[in-house]
Amino acid sequence: MLVVNRFRVPESDRETFRVDLEQARAALAERPGYLHGVVGRNVDDPELWVLTTQWEHVGAYRRALSAYDVKLHAVPLLSRAIDEPSAFEVVEPGGDLNIHSARSLG
Repeated sequence: MLVVNRFRVPESDRETFRVDLEQARAALAERPGYLHGVVGRNVDDPELWVLTTQWEHVGAYRRALSAYDVKLHAVPLLSRAIDEPSAFEVVEPGGDLNIHSARSLG
């Protein structure tokens, strides 16, 4: 699964944010199920940043968010992300897509 977190960061906060973002990525990278991550900045709008991570499955990502080091070093930064859906399934050519449906509680 892919997780895409976008951030709007004023130029005056750029250097501090960059350090915090890399620290968050590093904390996530230590968790089981993490495959890789990338930090990026928009070429046309330098105030727009992104942290993209890939995970074995959604459960690994959700468990990572509850780890102490992630709560300390990543969650405060992730809470600054633009409020939009961030979890995506990886779509392989010819592969089955996840089906959106209500889950049974009983």
